[in-house]
Amino acid sequence: MSASQTRLTLKSNPLGRLLLWSASLAYGLGAWLRRYSYELGVFKSATVNTRVVCFGNITTGGTGKTTAVILAAKTLAEHGIKTAIISRGYKRIEQTKEPVILSDNTPTDWEKAGDEPFLMHEALREYQIPVVVCPDRVSGAQAVLNNFQNQVILMDDGFQHYRLYRDTDIVLMDAQNPFGEDALLPLGLLREPLSALTRANAILLTHCDQVSAEKIEETKARLSQICPGIPVILSEHQPEYYLDVCSASKQPLDHISGPVTVLSGIGDPDSFETTLKDLKLDLKQIWRYPDHHPYTMEELKSAQALRNGLPLITTYKDFTRFPKEWRTVFTDSVYVLSVHLQITEGESEWLKAIYPRLASKK
Repeated sequence: MSASQTRLTLKSNPLGRLLLWSASLAYGLGAWLRRYSYELGVFKSATVNTRVVCFGNITTGGTGKTTAVILAAKTLAEHGIKTAIISRGYKRIEQTKEPVILSDNTPTDWEKAGDEPFLMHEALREYQIPVVVCPDRVSGAQAVLNNFQNQVILMDDGFQHYRLYRDTDIVLMDAQNPFGEDALLPLGLLREPLSALTRANAILLTHCDQVSAEKIEETKARLSQICPGIPVILSEHQPEYYLDVCSASKQPLDHISGPVTVLSGIGDPDSFETTLKDLKLDLKQIWRYPDHHPYTMEELKSAQALRNGLPLITTYKDFTRFPKEWRTVFTDSVYVLSVHLQITEGESEWLKAIYPRLASKK
């Protein structure tokens, strides 16, 4: 049974809810003590000689941080601003304490870097933006400064990480469930109390196309009460094309129609599957695995045997975790849906958050 299923089972009875509530109190106390220790100066944040922009969550689950970081990095590069990305490389197969650098000069496998950093590196290869993976973000930032000339460091998933000082905090919230059931982990999905949003410099609402305009306005109204004055930016994840991984060719979105099968191991599979349904596809078979799941040959063989000749669609993040011998199993009709983040409201606030001088050019 997965952690989410266990939580739902416990919430369905009074004793289970009491257990979750008690655990949430303990979790909240620990989070408060850690934050307060930095505010009192017991622990100090390290500064580096460059601008640091942090992308983070206040809830668990997928909000689209990877696509947001990629968009920010592309935007900066297109304006001639040298940038680099640092990430902790969550759930790497090969854990190391030393920084792992992904660049054209230092190629590495996803097992050493983690699936999300590897995906960012691949997506930004043409822009020559280095990605540095290290569980210690301060060491990661120092590795950037020691090896590259850059003006901005983008920190992936660091809103609750206080050791590295940042100039801007951009908090991502999924418009489908922005407030994490109004309870801390494990009773709800919040990593911190909602009052922590006052630390943010901007809030980026994602998946806005998958909820009603009324819900967006309700969310914005509540945010104006929780963190007045903090700009709220709206965005959508837009499908771009299919990558036929067997032929390494890009195909238009109308290339696939009718029944398909779906394979994913991501934080928010619902949004991915909803996007496919919006493309008028009939999802006949769905395989869901935990986020960051490393696929085995046996799992791929099972999917191949059960898809009955139908196209199989997955995500870039999942494809990076296929075993190296995947071509011995999949020989045709395996596609990656490429998506990009599009800012639909608040572009000037977005530009100001990632690099203030960009907003002045608009």
